[in-house]
Amino acid sequence: MTSSTQALPAARGAGGADAPPVRRGTKDRAQSTFYWMVWPAVIAFFLFHTVPVLVGIFYSFTNYAGYGAWNFVGLSNYVNLFKDDRILAAYGFSFLFAIAATVLTNAISLAIAMGLNAKIMARNLFRGVYFVPYVLAALVIGYVFQFLFSSSLPKILSGIPLFADNILTNETWAWTAIVALAVWQACAFTIIIYLSGLQTIPRELYEAASLDGAKPWRQFSSITFPLISAFFTINVVLSLKGFLQVFDQIVALTNGGPGTATESVTLLIFRGGFSGGEFAYQSANAVIFFIVITIVSLFQFKVLQRREADF
Repeated sequence: MTSSTQALPAARGAGGADAPPVRRGTKDRAQSTFYWMVWPAVIAFFLFHTVPVLVGIFYSFTNYAGYGAWNFVGLSNYVNLFKDDRILAAYGFSFLFAIAATVLTNAISLAIAMGLNAKIMARNLFRGVYFVPYVLAALVIGYVFQFLFSSSLPKILSGIPLFADNILTNETWAWTAIVALAVWQACAFTIIIYLSGLQTIPRELYEAASLDGAKPWRQFSSITFPLISAFFTINVVLSLKGFLQVFDQIVALTNGGPGTATESVTLLIFRGGFSGGEFAYQSANAVIFFIVITIVSLFQFKVLQRREADF
């Protein structure tokens, strides 16, 4: 049989007839509909996100107080930021809080996710229960925890010196209460990410490892963690980024106190910018904070992705 007789039409209908060609007008209308659906979202994002950011950057080079007249002051706001002890203390607290909360959140979440991935009774029920904290309002939960730390725990744990008094008024340890609240709420989402990663690992790998005599820790270090390293990267980056921007939990528990011991960068920006007459100064602070978070996130991705490649 010749090659010309072997070549068949590319498209055939149900009865062997040629499929009708797609009309150009129909394709153009589909593309037009797509653009009409996308453009409103793009415009809204530009108006309510990009424009405010650009306005904030503009005012960071002025002495605008949030009202009245203003003048350009160049880079003086940015220079003064690095001389401000209160701002440096806020950055120090924010990083201390974020690192501690990130480590605890990921360690606890991974352990719980592995338990929920095992064959246990009422597994789906427990998965739903552990996700509940994520859907609750941070401020509402914060006020509940405030009552626990200020009233309930001092009565229950009165024999322990640290908890005998209200820990929220302890300048040295108040930050740990905020960490406890933030970790409790953040674990819900982090567990879901780890659980989705664990479910991608074939059971056959564990069965083969068991036959070879591998202990549970060996299976975790050689099978589980390497295969969920991408999910670990996502969780660590999102956790640290989110904890650096902590705000609601601090407002509910300590409002930055005692004194300024638990004042984060975001809380300082809010206070100074909206009620302290430092709109331009705190706008510069917000720009620096954005750059810092971006650099930290990029550094995390680079280091953690290199670790993924090593696996």
